[in-house]
Amino acid sequence: MTEPVRLAKRLAELVACSRREAELYIAGGWVRVDGQVVELPQFMVTGQQVELDPAAKAVPVEPVTMLLHQPLGLEDEAVAALLCAASRAADDHSNVRVLQQHFVRMTPCLPLEPHASGMAVFTQDFRVSRKLVDGAATVEQEYVAEVSGELSDEGLKLLNHGLIFNGKPLSPAKVSRQSETRLRFALKGVRPGQIAFMCDSVGLQLQSLRRLRIGRLSMGKLPPGQWRYLAPYEKF
Repeated sequence: MTEPVRLAKRLAELVACSRREAELYIAGGWVRVDGQVVELPQFMVTGQQVELDPAAKAVPVEPVTMLLHQPLGLEDEAVAALLCAASRAADDHSNVRVLQQHFVRMTPCLPLEPHASGMAVFTQDFRVSRKLVDGAATVEQEYVAEVSGELSDEGLKLLNHGLIFNGKPLSPAKVSRQSETRLRFALKGVRPGQIAFMCDSVGLQLQSLRRLRIGRLSMGKLPPGQWRYLAPYEKF
């Protein structure tokens, strides 16, 4: 009876490559065991058929960024559970191959408030986290707020500039009416509770909040509870 061996060792023997190269091939999703893709170098094999894709490249898996349409009212654990292969949007045109490594060590950037829904960003790329976390004060975010109450012209002016939040003047914002019960907010350096405070300051009650855009990227038609990859040509 054949003794079980690590897939990386078996592959290295089959294709005459180094153990490190074999691990890169496997992690990159280029290796099949009895016809099924296996991405774990430590996977144990005996007499199964091991195949390497002819297009395989022995290179590290590139870090990825995911854009999620986060539904309302989910705990952090439930949000994290949506980052799986089954929740990928069908119309994701990024041409990125789904790999198991894409779902580990994800950093949430600009997390949504508990009462908000809409666009959320998770990344493995330090350049993206640096842009959205360290540079949050310079990145514009766009929200649609459902409100109740009456907004005067003077109140609308105050929403755009003139309010003080937690003892500090708020930076100028771009706030406009979408309808009698809906406002559009475009602002930078958004702090937790800020939009609810702004609404309350002018006699409005915030009913719901949905983020549509971060920087230059909008959520578009991404269905609730689904995600897509950030394409290589897209920038925040």
